[in-house]
Amino acid sequence: MTQVMSTLAKVDWQGMAVYTAKNPKQAFINAAIAYVVFRQTLKMAKRVSIYGLRSTLSLLWKQITGVALRHIRRAPGTGIVVQRNISKIVKDIEDSVNVAVPGESKYLTVPEQGMSDDEILAILKRRQNEAGVDWKNGRVSGAVYHGGEELVRLTNEAYAMYNLTNPLHPGVFPGLRRIEAEVVRMVLDLYNGDADCCGTTTSGGTESIIMAVRSHVVWGREIRGINNANIVVPVTAHAAFDKAAEYFGIGITHIPVDPLTQKVDVNAMRRAIDSDTVLIVGSSATFPHGVADDLEALSQMAIKYKVGLHVDSCLGSFVMPFLKEAGFPEIVCDFRLPGVTSISCDTHKYGFAPKGTSVVMYRNKQMRHYQYFTISTWPGGIYASPTIAGSRSGAVIAGCWAAMTKMGRNGYLQQCKDIVNCRISIQKGIEQIPELYVVGEPSSTVVAFSSHEPVGIFGIMDEMKKRGWDLSPLQYPSALHLACTRLTVPVAGEFLRDLSDSVAQVKASPESYNKGSQAIYGFASTVPDTTIIDEVAQGFIDALYAA
Repeated sequence: MTQVMSTLAKVDWQGMAVYTAKNPKQAFINAAIAYVVFRQTLKMAKRVSIYGLRSTLSLLWKQITGVALRHIRRAPGTGIVVQRNISKIVKDIEDSVNVAVPGESKYLTVPEQGMSDDEILAILKRRQNEAGVDWKNGRVSGAVYHGGEELVRLTNEAYAMYNLTNPLHPGVFPGLRRIEAEVVRMVLDLYNGDADCCGTTTSGGTESIIMAVRSHVVWGREIRGINNANIVVPVTAHAAFDKAAEYFGIGITHIPVDPLTQKVDVNAMRRAIDSDTVLIVGSSATFPHGVADDLEALSQMAIKYKVGLHVDSCLGSFVMPFLKEAGFPEIVCDFRLPGVTSISCDTHKYGFAPKGTSVVMYRNKQMRHYQYFTISTWPGGIYASPTIAGSRSGAVIAGCWAAMTKMGRNGYLQQCKDIVNCRISIQKGIEQIPELYVVGEPSSTVVAFSSHEPVGIFGIMDEMKKRGWDLSPLQYPSALHLACTRLTVPVAGEFLRDLSDSVAQVKASPESYNKGSQAIYGFASTVPDTTIIDEVAQGFIDALYAA
Protein backbone atom coordinates (compact mmCIF):
# COMPACT_ATOMS: atom_id res chain seq x y z
CA MET A 1 0.00 0.00 0.00
CA THR A 2 2.87 2.33 0.81
CA GLN A 3 4.38 1.70 -2.63
CA VAL A 4 1.05 2.46 -4.31
CA MET A 5 0.68 5.76 -2.44
CA SER A 6 4.27 6.66 -3.24
CA THR A 7 3.69 6.01 -6.94
CA LEU A 8 0.48 8.06 -6.96
CA ALA A 9 2.32 10.94 -5.26
CA LYS A 10 4.76 11.11 -8.19
CA VAL A 11 1.99 11.54 -10.76
CA ASP A 12 1.81 15.01 -12.29
CA TRP A 13 -1.88 15.53 -11.58
CA GLN A 14 -1.76 19.23 -12.38
CA GLY A 15 -0.19 18.56 -15.76
CA MET A 16 -2.81 15.96 -16.51
CA ALA A 17 -5.57 18.41 -15.62
CA VAL A 18 -4.09 21.07 -17.93
CA TYR A 19 -3.73 18.56 -20.79
CA THR A 20 -7.33 17.40 -20.32
CA ALA A 21 -8.62 20.98 -20.38
CA LYS A 22 -6.71 21.76 -23.60
CA ASN A 23 -7.38 18.43 -25.35
CA PRO A 24 -10.72 17.09 -24.03
CA LYS A 25 -11.45 14.91 -27.07
CA GLN A 26 -8.06 13.20 -27.05
CA ALA A 27 -8.18 12.89 -23.26
CA PHE A 28 -11.54 11.13 -23.55
CA ILE A 29 -10.18 8.75 -26.21
CA ASN A 30 -7.13 8.01 -24.04
CA ALA A 31 -9.35 7.35 -21.02
CA ALA A 32 -11.61 5.06 -23.02
CA ILE A 33 -8.64 3.09 -24.35
CA ALA A 34 -7.15 2.87 -20.86
CA TYR A 35 -10.48 1.63 -19.49
CA VAL A 36 -10.78 -1.07 -22.16
CA VAL A 37 -7.16 -2.16 -21.63
CA PHE A 38 -7.70 -2.20 -17.87
CA ARG A 39 -10.88 -4.30 -18.17
CA GLN A 40 -9.25 -6.80 -20.54
CA THR A 41 -6.20 -7.02 -18.30
CA LEU A 42 -8.42 -7.82 -15.33
CA LYS A 43 -10.25 -10.47 -17.34
CA MET A 44 -6.98 -12.01 -18.47
CA ALA A 45 -5.58 -11.95 -14.94
CA LYS A 46 -8.71 -13.69 -13.65
CA ARG A 47 -8.46 -16.33 -16.36
CA VAL A 48 -4.84 -16.99 -15.51
CA SER A 49 -5.71 -17.30 -11.81
CA ILE A 50 -8.41 -19.87 -12.65
CA TYR A 51 -6.86 -21.88 -15.47
CA GLY A 52 -3.14 -21.18 -15.23
CA LEU A 53 -1.01 -19.45 -17.87
CA ARG A 54 -0.59 -22.41 -20.23
CA SER A 55 -4.29 -23.30 -20.33
CA THR A 56 -5.26 -19.63 -20.67
CA LEU A 57 -2.97 -19.20 -23.68
CA SER A 58 -4.31 -22.43 -25.17
CA LEU A 59 -7.91 -21.25 -24.76
CA LEU A 60 -7.01 -17.85 -26.20
CA TRP A 61 -5.35 -19.46 -29.21
CA LYS A 62 -8.40 -21.66 -29.79
CA GLN A 63 -10.67 -18.60 -29.64
CA ILE A 64 -8.48 -16.68 -32.11
CA THR A 65 -8.28 -19.57 -34.57
CA GLY A 66 -12.01 -20.17 -34.16
CA VAL A 67 -12.78 -16.56 -35.08
CA ALA A 68 -10.36 -16.76 -38.02
CA LEU A 69 -12.02 -19.92 -39.33
CA ARG A 70 -15.46 -18.34 -39.02
CA HIS A 71 -14.28 -15.41 -41.17
CA ILE A 72 -12.75 -17.80 -43.69
CA ARG A 73 -16.06 -19.65 -43.85
CA ARG A 74 -17.76 -16.39 -44.86
CA ALA A 75 -15.35 -15.84 -47.74
CA PRO A 76 -16.71 -16.46 -51.27
CA GLY A 77 -15.81 -19.92 -52.52
CA THR A 78 -14.33 -21.23 -49.29
CA GLY A 79 -17.56 -20.75 -47.38
CA ILE A 80 -19.52 -22.57 -50.09
CA VAL A 81 -17.17 -25.56 -49.96
CA VAL A 82 -17.31 -25.78 -46.14
CA GLN A 83 -21.09 -25.41 -46.09
CA ARG A 84 -21.44 -28.08 -48.78
CA ASN A 85 -19.45 -30.51 -46.63
CA ILE A 86 -21.52 -29.68 -43.53
CA SER A 87 -24.73 -30.18 -45.52
CA LYS A 88 -23.47 -33.57 -46.70
CA ILE A 89 -22.75 -34.66 -43.12
CA VAL A 90 -26.18 -33.49 -42.00
CA LYS A 91 -27.83 -35.31 -44.93
CA ASP A 92 -25.99 -38.51 -44.00
CA ILE A 93 -27.25 -38.12 -40.42
CA GLU A 94 -30.83 -37.62 -41.58
CA ASP A 95 -30.62 -40.68 -43.85
CA SER A 96 -29.32 -42.79 -40.96
CA VAL A 97 -32.04 -41.58 -38.59
CA ASN A 98 -35.07 -41.40 -40.88
CA VAL A 99 -34.88 -44.91 -42.29
CA ALA A 100 -37.84 -46.13 -44.32
CA VAL A 101 -39.43 -49.26 -42.83
CA PRO A 102 -40.66 -51.66 -45.54
CA GLY A 103 -44.41 -52.08 -45.49
CA GLU A 104 -44.90 -49.35 -42.85
CA SER A 105 -47.16 -46.41 -43.74
CA LYS A 106 -46.44 -42.81 -42.83
CA TYR A 107 -49.11 -40.69 -41.17
CA LEU A 108 -48.49 -37.08 -42.16
CA THR A 109 -52.06 -35.81 -41.92
CA VAL A 110 -54.87 -36.60 -39.52
CA PRO A 111 -56.83 -39.54 -41.00
CA GLU A 112 -60.25 -38.63 -42.42
CA GLN A 113 -61.75 -41.61 -40.65
CA GLY A 114 -60.57 -42.69 -37.25
CA MET A 115 -58.63 -45.96 -37.12
CA SER A 116 -59.71 -48.94 -35.04
CA ASP A 117 -58.13 -49.71 -31.68
CA ASP A 118 -56.58 -52.89 -33.05
CA GLU A 119 -54.99 -51.04 -35.97
CA ILE A 120 -53.54 -48.35 -33.72
CA LEU A 121 -52.15 -50.80 -31.17
CA ALA A 122 -50.67 -53.00 -33.91
CA ILE A 123 -48.77 -50.03 -35.38
CA LEU A 124 -47.54 -48.93 -31.97
CA LYS A 125 -46.39 -52.48 -31.21
CA ARG A 126 -44.48 -52.73 -34.49
CA ARG A 127 -42.77 -49.40 -33.92
CA GLN A 128 -41.93 -50.33 -30.36
CA ASN A 129 -40.10 -53.39 -31.69
CA GLU A 130 -38.18 -51.64 -34.47
CA ALA A 131 -34.53 -52.67 -34.39
CA GLY A 132 -32.42 -50.81 -31.87
CA VAL A 133 -30.05 -51.42 -28.99
CA ASP A 134 -31.01 -54.42 -26.86
CA TRP A 135 -31.70 -52.38 -23.73
CA LYS A 136 -33.81 -55.11 -22.13
CA ASN A 137 -30.66 -57.18 -21.72
CA GLY A 138 -28.64 -54.33 -20.24
CA ARG A 139 -26.55 -53.48 -23.30
CA VAL A 140 -27.03 -49.72 -23.08
CA SER A 141 -25.38 -47.17 -20.82
CA GLY A 142 -28.02 -45.69 -18.51
CA ALA A 143 -31.01 -44.50 -20.59
CA VAL A 144 -33.47 -47.10 -19.26
CA TYR A 145 -33.81 -47.25 -15.47
CA HIS A 146 -35.84 -50.40 -15.03
CA GLY A 147 -37.20 -51.33 -11.60
CA GLY A 148 -38.46 -54.77 -12.62
CA GLU A 149 -41.53 -56.02 -14.50
CA GLU A 150 -43.73 -56.00 -11.41
CA LEU A 151 -42.92 -52.36 -10.69
CA VAL A 152 -43.44 -51.39 -14.33
CA ARG A 153 -46.91 -52.96 -14.30
CA LEU A 154 -47.78 -51.03 -11.14
CA THR A 155 -46.52 -47.66 -12.41
CA ASN A 156 -48.32 -48.21 -15.73
CA GLU A 157 -51.55 -48.82 -13.86
CA ALA A 158 -51.04 -45.70 -11.73
CA TYR A 159 -50.22 -43.75 -14.92
CA ALA A 160 -53.42 -44.89 -16.62
CA MET A 161 -55.48 -44.10 -13.52
CA TYR A 162 -54.25 -40.46 -13.47
CA ASN A 163 -53.98 -40.02 -17.24
CA LEU A 164 -56.42 -37.09 -17.39
CA THR A 165 -55.24 -35.24 -14.29
CA ASN A 166 -53.39 -31.95 -14.18
CA PRO A 167 -51.75 -30.45 -11.06
CA LEU A 168 -52.49 -26.97 -12.43
CA HIS A 169 -56.01 -27.54 -11.08
CA PRO A 170 -55.64 -28.63 -7.42
CA GLY A 171 -59.32 -27.91 -6.76
CA VAL A 172 -60.30 -30.41 -9.43
CA PHE A 173 -57.70 -33.01 -8.42
CA PRO A 174 -57.08 -32.62 -4.66
CA GLY A 175 -55.79 -36.19 -4.31
CA LEU A 176 -53.11 -35.50 -6.92
CA ARG A 177 -52.03 -32.43 -4.96
CA ARG A 178 -51.42 -34.63 -1.91
CA ILE A 179 -49.53 -37.17 -4.00
CA GLU A 180 -47.20 -34.52 -5.45
CA ALA A 181 -46.57 -32.96 -2.03
CA GLU A 182 -45.74 -36.39 -0.60
CA VAL A 183 -43.30 -37.16 -3.42
CA VAL A 184 -41.40 -33.95 -2.64
CA ARG A 185 -41.45 -34.64 1.12
CA MET A 186 -40.17 -38.21 0.69
CA VAL A 187 -37.24 -37.04 -1.44
CA LEU A 188 -36.49 -34.26 1.07
CA ASP A 189 -36.35 -36.90 3.79
CA LEU A 190 -33.75 -38.87 1.80
CA TYR A 191 -31.65 -35.70 1.56
CA ASN A 192 -31.98 -34.84 5.28
CA GLY A 193 -34.21 -31.84 4.77
CA ASP A 194 -35.72 -30.38 7.93
CA ALA A 195 -39.20 -28.88 8.35
CA ASP A 196 -38.12 -25.63 6.66
CA CYS A 197 -36.78 -27.36 3.55
CA CYS A 198 -39.13 -27.61 0.59
CA GLY A 199 -39.26 -28.20 -3.15
CA THR A 200 -41.31 -28.94 -6.26
CA THR A 201 -41.51 -31.68 -8.84
CA THR A 202 -40.28 -30.94 -12.37
CA SER A 203 -40.20 -32.70 -15.73
CA GLY A 204 -36.60 -33.88 -15.32
CA GLY A 205 -33.10 -32.99 -14.23
CA THR A 206 -32.67 -30.23 -16.79
CA GLU A 207 -35.76 -28.38 -15.58
CA SER A 208 -34.76 -28.91 -11.94
CA ILE A 209 -31.38 -27.30 -12.66
CA ILE A 210 -32.90 -24.46 -14.69
CA MET A 211 -35.34 -23.74 -11.85
CA ALA A 212 -32.53 -23.72 -9.26
CA VAL A 213 -30.52 -21.28 -11.38
CA ARG A 214 -33.56 -19.03 -11.83
CA SER A 215 -34.19 -19.04 -8.10
CA HIS A 216 -30.66 -17.88 -7.36
CA VAL A 217 -30.65 -15.27 -10.13
CA VAL A 218 -33.86 -13.73 -8.76
CA TRP A 219 -32.48 -14.00 -5.20
CA GLY A 220 -29.34 -12.17 -6.30
CA ARG A 221 -31.38 -9.42 -7.93
CA GLU A 222 -33.91 -9.00 -5.12
CA ILE A 223 -31.65 -9.39 -2.08
CA ARG A 224 -28.19 -8.38 -3.27
CA GLY A 225 -29.05 -5.97 -6.09
CA ILE A 226 -27.13 -8.01 -8.68
CA ASN A 227 -28.27 -7.24 -12.23
CA ASN A 228 -25.46 -9.01 -14.09
CA ALA A 229 -25.46 -12.35 -12.32
CA ASN A 230 -23.03 -15.16 -13.01
CA ILE A 231 -22.72 -18.75 -11.87
CA VAL A 232 -19.55 -20.78 -11.32
CA VAL A 233 -19.63 -24.46 -12.24
CA PRO A 234 -17.17 -27.32 -12.69
CA VAL A 235 -16.39 -28.07 -16.32
CA THR A 236 -17.91 -31.51 -15.62
CA ALA A 237 -21.23 -30.07 -14.39
CA HIS A 238 -24.29 -30.99 -16.43
CA ALA A 239 -24.86 -29.04 -19.66
CA ALA A 240 -28.22 -27.91 -18.23
CA PHE A 241 -26.31 -25.18 -16.35
CA ASP A 242 -25.07 -23.84 -19.69
CA LYS A 243 -28.61 -24.03 -21.02
CA ALA A 244 -29.87 -22.06 -18.01
CA ALA A 245 -27.14 -19.44 -18.46
CA GLU A 246 -28.08 -19.03 -22.13
CA TYR A 247 -31.82 -18.90 -21.39
CA PHE A 248 -31.42 -16.24 -18.68
CA GLY A 249 -28.60 -14.29 -20.34
CA ILE A 250 -26.23 -14.63 -17.38
CA GLY A 251 -22.50 -15.32 -17.17
CA ILE A 252 -21.09 -18.78 -16.54
CA THR A 253 -17.52 -19.67 -15.60
CA HIS A 254 -16.33 -23.25 -16.05
CA ILE A 255 -13.80 -24.44 -13.50
CA PRO A 256 -11.20 -27.09 -14.38
CA VAL A 257 -11.03 -30.40 -12.55
CA ASP A 258 -8.13 -32.36 -11.12
CA PRO A 259 -6.89 -34.55 -14.03
CA LEU A 260 -6.49 -37.58 -11.73
CA THR A 261 -9.63 -37.44 -9.58
CA GLN A 262 -11.85 -35.43 -11.97
CA LYS A 263 -13.08 -33.47 -8.94
CA VAL A 264 -13.46 -29.71 -9.31
CA ASP A 265 -10.41 -27.60 -8.44
CA VAL A 266 -11.71 -25.93 -5.28
CA ASN A 267 -9.02 -23.23 -5.24
CA ALA A 268 -9.74 -22.28 -8.85
CA MET A 269 -13.45 -22.06 -8.04
CA ARG A 270 -12.70 -19.78 -5.11
CA ARG A 271 -10.72 -17.43 -7.38
CA ALA A 272 -13.58 -17.33 -9.90
CA ILE A 273 -16.17 -16.00 -7.45
CA ASP A 274 -16.77 -12.26 -7.73
CA SER A 275 -19.31 -9.70 -6.51
CA ASP A 276 -21.83 -10.76 -9.21
CA THR A 277 -21.69 -14.49 -8.45
CA VAL A 278 -25.02 -15.83 -7.20
CA LEU A 279 -24.40 -19.58 -7.34
CA ILE A 280 -21.64 -22.17 -7.26
CA VAL A 281 -22.24 -25.81 -8.21
CA GLY A 282 -21.04 -29.23 -7.15
CA SER A 283 -22.08 -32.64 -8.48
CA SER A 284 -22.95 -35.86 -6.70
CA ALA A 285 -22.16 -37.48 -8.99
CA THR A 286 -21.00 -36.13 -12.37
CA PHE A 287 -22.54 -37.50 -15.54
CA PRO A 288 -19.23 -38.01 -17.41
CA HIS A 289 -17.22 -39.85 -14.75
CA GLY A 290 -19.53 -40.62 -11.81
CA VAL A 291 -17.33 -38.54 -9.49
CA ALA A 292 -18.53 -36.57 -6.46
CA ASP A 293 -17.01 -33.12 -6.05
CA ASP A 294 -15.64 -31.97 -2.68
CA LEU A 295 -19.02 -30.75 -1.49
CA GLU A 296 -17.92 -30.04 2.09
CA ALA A 297 -15.28 -27.59 0.82
CA LEU A 298 -17.82 -25.99 -1.53
CA SER A 299 -20.28 -25.64 1.36
CA GLN A 300 -17.73 -23.73 3.41
CA MET A 301 -16.92 -21.59 0.39
CA ALA A 302 -20.58 -20.73 -0.22
CA ILE A 303 -20.97 -19.58 3.38
CA LYS A 304 -17.76 -17.53 3.32
CA TYR A 305 -18.62 -15.69 0.09
CA LYS A 306 -22.36 -15.50 0.76
CA VAL A 307 -23.39 -17.26 -2.47
CA GLY A 308 -25.76 -20.14 -3.13
CA LEU A 309 -24.58 -23.74 -3.53
CA HIS A 310 -26.49 -26.16 -5.72
CA VAL A 311 -25.80 -29.88 -5.43
CA ASP A 312 -26.67 -31.68 -8.65
CA SER A 313 -27.66 -35.18 -7.53
CA CYS A 314 -29.82 -35.95 -10.57
CA LEU A 315 -27.67 -38.97 -11.39
CA GLY A 316 -26.83 -39.86 -7.79
CA SER A 317 -30.56 -39.62 -6.96
CA PHE A 318 -31.61 -42.71 -4.99
CA VAL A 319 -28.08 -44.16 -4.78
CA MET A 320 -26.01 -41.55 -2.90
CA PRO A 321 -28.36 -41.38 0.14
CA PHE A 322 -27.93 -45.15 0.66
CA LEU A 323 -24.16 -45.52 0.19
CA LYS A 324 -23.23 -45.63 3.88
CA GLU A 325 -26.04 -48.01 4.82
CA ALA A 326 -25.09 -50.23 1.87
CA GLY A 327 -21.52 -50.54 3.17
CA PHE A 328 -19.80 -48.08 0.82
CA PRO A 329 -17.92 -44.87 1.75
CA GLU A 330 -20.43 -42.15 2.63
CA ILE A 331 -20.59 -38.98 0.56
CA VAL A 332 -22.50 -36.21 2.31
CA CYS A 333 -24.43 -34.46 -0.44
CA ASP A 334 -27.50 -33.14 1.32
CA PHE A 335 -28.85 -30.43 3.61
CA ARG A 336 -26.53 -31.50 6.43
CA LEU A 337 -24.01 -29.29 4.61
CA PRO A 338 -24.92 -25.81 5.86
CA GLY A 339 -23.91 -24.01 2.66
CA VAL A 340 -26.26 -26.01 0.43
CA THR A 341 -29.19 -23.90 -0.76
CA SER A 342 -30.67 -26.22 -3.41
CA ILE A 343 -30.46 -29.83 -4.62
CA SER A 344 -31.73 -31.57 -7.76
CA CYS A 345 -32.67 -35.27 -7.69
CA ASP A 346 -34.09 -37.30 -10.56
CA THR A 347 -36.80 -39.68 -9.44
CA HIS A 348 -36.99 -41.13 -12.95
CA LYS A 349 -33.47 -42.56 -12.80
CA TYR A 350 -32.62 -44.78 -9.84
CA GLY A 351 -35.97 -43.96 -8.24
CA PHE A 352 -37.47 -46.05 -11.11
CA ALA A 353 -40.34 -43.59 -11.66
CA PRO A 354 -41.77 -42.99 -15.16
CA LYS A 355 -39.75 -40.67 -17.37
CA GLY A 356 -40.54 -37.01 -16.84
CA THR A 357 -40.19 -36.71 -13.07
CA SER A 358 -37.57 -35.00 -10.93
CA VAL A 359 -37.48 -32.96 -7.72
CA VAL A 360 -35.73 -29.66 -7.02
CA MET A 361 -35.27 -28.88 -3.32
CA TYR A 362 -34.52 -25.68 -1.39
CA ARG A 363 -33.23 -24.76 2.03
CA ASN A 364 -36.33 -22.67 2.75
CA LYS A 365 -39.58 -21.40 1.26
CA GLN A 366 -38.14 -18.00 0.39
CA MET A 367 -35.65 -19.59 -2.01
CA ARG A 368 -38.46 -21.63 -3.53
CA HIS A 369 -40.55 -18.48 -4.00
CA TYR A 370 -37.85 -17.08 -6.29
CA GLN A 371 -38.50 -20.03 -8.60
CA TYR A 372 -42.22 -19.29 -9.00
CA PHE A 373 -43.86 -17.21 -11.70
CA THR A 374 -46.90 -15.12 -10.78
CA ILE A 375 -48.87 -12.41 -12.56
CA SER A 376 -51.82 -10.64 -10.96
CA THR A 377 -52.79 -8.33 -13.88
CA TRP A 378 -53.65 -10.89 -16.58
CA PRO A 379 -57.26 -10.58 -17.87
CA GLY A 380 -57.55 -14.35 -17.55
CA GLY A 381 -57.24 -14.06 -13.79
CA ILE A 382 -54.44 -14.33 -11.26
CA TYR A 383 -51.95 -16.81 -12.70
CA ALA A 384 -49.26 -18.66 -10.77
CA SER A 385 -47.12 -21.67 -11.63
CA PRO A 386 -44.25 -23.33 -9.76
CA THR A 387 -42.14 -24.39 -12.76
CA ILE A 388 -41.74 -23.69 -16.48
CA ALA A 389 -44.83 -25.61 -17.58
CA GLY A 390 -48.36 -24.49 -16.88
CA SER A 391 -50.33 -27.67 -17.42
CA ARG A 392 -48.44 -30.77 -16.30
CA SER A 393 -49.10 -34.47 -16.40
CA GLY A 394 -50.50 -35.86 -13.18
CA ALA A 395 -49.91 -39.35 -14.55
CA VAL A 396 -46.13 -39.27 -14.20
CA ILE A 397 -46.43 -37.87 -10.67
CA ALA A 398 -48.80 -40.70 -9.70
CA GLY A 399 -46.41 -43.21 -11.29
CA CYS A 400 -43.53 -41.68 -9.32
CA TRP A 401 -45.45 -41.95 -6.02
CA ALA A 402 -46.32 -45.57 -6.81
CA ALA A 403 -42.69 -46.46 -7.58
CA MET A 404 -41.35 -44.87 -4.38
CA THR A 405 -43.94 -46.41 -2.08
CA LYS A 406 -43.58 -49.82 -3.75
CA MET A 407 -39.76 -49.88 -3.59
CA GLY A 408 -39.49 -48.58 -0.04
CA ARG A 409 -36.18 -47.83 1.67
CA ASN A 410 -35.25 -51.51 1.77
CA GLY A 411 -35.82 -51.87 -1.95
CA TYR A 412 -33.69 -48.85 -2.78
CA LEU A 413 -30.99 -49.99 -0.36
CA GLN A 414 -30.75 -53.37 -2.09
CA GLN A 415 -30.64 -51.75 -5.53
CA CYS A 416 -27.84 -49.47 -4.32
CA LYS A 417 -25.84 -52.50 -3.14
CA ASP A 418 -26.40 -54.44 -6.37
CA ILE A 419 -25.75 -51.62 -8.84
CA VAL A 420 -22.75 -50.05 -7.09
CA ASN A 421 -21.17 -53.49 -6.61
CA CYS A 422 -21.74 -54.06 -10.33
CA ARG A 423 -19.88 -50.83 -11.11
CA ILE A 424 -17.02 -51.81 -8.78
CA SER A 425 -16.80 -55.23 -10.45
CA ILE A 426 -16.66 -53.69 -13.92
CA GLN A 427 -14.14 -51.07 -12.77
CA LYS A 428 -11.83 -53.77 -11.41
CA GLY A 429 -12.15 -55.67 -14.68
CA ILE A 430 -11.23 -52.57 -16.70
CA GLU A 431 -8.21 -52.00 -14.47
CA GLN A 432 -7.00 -55.51 -15.37
CA ILE A 433 -6.84 -54.64 -19.09
CA PRO A 434 -3.37 -53.06 -19.68
CA GLU A 435 -4.50 -50.94 -22.62
CA LEU A 436 -7.23 -49.23 -20.57
CA TYR A 437 -7.39 -46.98 -17.52
CA VAL A 438 -10.24 -45.64 -15.41
CA VAL A 439 -10.87 -41.89 -15.59
CA GLY A 440 -11.31 -40.22 -12.21
CA GLU A 441 -12.47 -41.72 -8.93
CA PRO A 442 -15.98 -43.17 -9.44
CA SER A 443 -18.20 -43.07 -6.37
CA SER A 444 -21.60 -44.30 -7.51
CA THR A 445 -22.94 -46.16 -10.56
CA VAL A 446 -20.87 -44.74 -13.43
CA VAL A 447 -17.41 -45.83 -14.58
CA ALA A 448 -15.52 -43.94 -17.30
CA PHE A 449 -12.43 -45.31 -19.03
CA SER A 450 -9.98 -44.42 -21.75
CA SER A 451 -7.13 -46.14 -23.57
CA HIS A 452 -3.38 -45.85 -24.05
CA GLU A 453 -2.14 -45.08 -27.56
CA PRO A 454 -2.02 -46.49 -30.16
CA VAL A 455 -5.28 -48.18 -29.13
CA GLY A 456 -8.01 -45.63 -29.90
CA ILE A 457 -10.87 -45.42 -27.43
CA PHE A 458 -13.45 -44.67 -30.13
CA GLY A 459 -12.25 -47.65 -32.13
CA ILE A 460 -13.10 -49.70 -29.04
CA MET A 461 -16.53 -48.05 -29.02
CA ASP A 462 -17.09 -49.17 -32.63
CA GLU A 463 -16.08 -52.74 -31.78
CA MET A 464 -18.36 -52.79 -28.74
CA LYS A 465 -21.18 -51.52 -30.94
CA LYS A 466 -20.63 -54.49 -33.27
CA ARG A 467 -21.11 -56.68 -30.20
CA GLY A 468 -24.39 -54.97 -29.36
CA TRP A 469 -23.21 -52.49 -26.69
CA ASP A 470 -24.16 -48.80 -26.71
CA LEU A 471 -21.64 -46.81 -24.65
CA SER A 472 -21.56 -43.05 -24.06
CA PRO A 473 -18.65 -41.20 -25.74
CA LEU A 474 -16.91 -38.48 -23.72
CA GLN A 475 -14.45 -35.71 -24.58
CA TYR A 476 -11.84 -33.63 -22.75
CA PRO A 477 -10.43 -36.25 -22.21
CA SER A 478 -11.64 -38.71 -24.85
CA ALA A 479 -13.23 -41.64 -23.06
CA LEU A 480 -16.26 -43.90 -22.82
CA HIS A 481 -18.57 -44.39 -19.90
CA LEU A 482 -21.02 -46.99 -18.70
CA ALA A 483 -23.83 -45.98 -16.36
CA CYS A 484 -24.72 -49.24 -14.63
CA THR A 485 -28.38 -49.95 -13.98
CA ARG A 486 -30.37 -52.84 -12.60
CA LEU A 487 -30.25 -54.35 -16.10
CA THR A 488 -26.42 -54.21 -16.18
CA VAL A 489 -25.99 -56.36 -13.07
CA PRO A 490 -26.54 -59.80 -14.68
CA VAL A 491 -24.40 -59.01 -17.77
CA ALA A 492 -21.31 -57.44 -16.12
CA GLY A 493 -19.15 -60.47 -16.95
CA GLU A 494 -20.34 -60.50 -20.56
CA PHE A 495 -19.52 -56.78 -20.82
CA LEU A 496 -15.94 -57.33 -19.63
CA ARG A 497 -15.40 -60.26 -22.01
CA ASP A 498 -16.65 -58.24 -24.99
CA LEU A 499 -14.57 -55.25 -23.88
CA SER A 500 -11.43 -57.36 -23.67
CA ASP A 501 -12.09 -58.83 -27.12
CA SER A 502 -12.75 -55.35 -28.54
CA VAL A 503 -9.48 -54.01 -27.16
CA ALA A 504 -7.58 -56.94 -28.64
CA GLN A 505 -9.26 -56.35 -32.02
CA VAL A 506 -8.30 -52.66 -32.08
CA LYS A 507 -4.79 -53.36 -30.78
CA ALA A 508 -4.18 -55.80 -33.64
CA SER A 509 -4.79 -53.10 -36.26
CA PRO A 510 -5.14 -49.63 -34.68
CA GLU A 511 -4.69 -47.73 -37.96
CA SER A 512 -7.82 -49.33 -39.44
CA TYR A 513 -9.93 -47.48 -36.86
CA ASN A 514 -8.86 -43.98 -37.87
CA LYS A 515 -12.19 -43.56 -39.60
CA GLY A 516 -15.66 -44.07 -38.10
CA SER A 517 -16.22 -42.84 -34.55
CA GLN A 518 -12.51 -42.13 -34.05
CA ALA A 519 -12.60 -39.59 -36.89
CA ILE A 520 -15.92 -38.02 -35.83
CA TYR A 521 -15.18 -37.56 -32.13
CA GLY A 522 -11.51 -36.79 -32.70
CA PHE A 523 -12.49 -33.98 -35.08
CA ALA A 524 -15.19 -32.67 -32.73
CA SER A 525 -12.77 -32.32 -29.82
CA THR A 526 -10.05 -30.52 -31.82
CA VAL A 527 -11.82 -28.22 -34.30
CA PRO A 528 -11.41 -24.58 -33.17
CA ASP A 529 -14.61 -23.34 -34.82
CA THR A 530 -17.26 -24.92 -32.60
CA THR A 531 -20.05 -23.43 -34.73
CA ILE A 532 -19.34 -26.21 -37.23
CA ILE A 533 -20.14 -28.82 -34.57
CA ASP A 534 -23.17 -26.76 -33.53
CA GLU A 535 -24.53 -26.86 -37.07
CA VAL A 536 -24.09 -30.62 -37.27
CA ALA A 537 -25.77 -31.06 -33.87
CA GLN A 538 -28.67 -28.88 -35.02
CA GLY A 539 -28.91 -31.00 -38.15
CA PHE A 540 -29.16 -34.11 -35.97
CA ILE A 541 -32.06 -32.60 -34.01
CA ASP A 542 -33.75 -31.59 -37.28
CA ALA A 543 -33.40 -35.20 -38.42
CA LEU A 544 -35.32 -36.39 -35.37
CA TYR A 545 -38.36 -34.50 -36.65
CA ALA A 546 -38.11 -35.72 -40.24
CA ALA A 547 -41.25 -37.75 -40.91
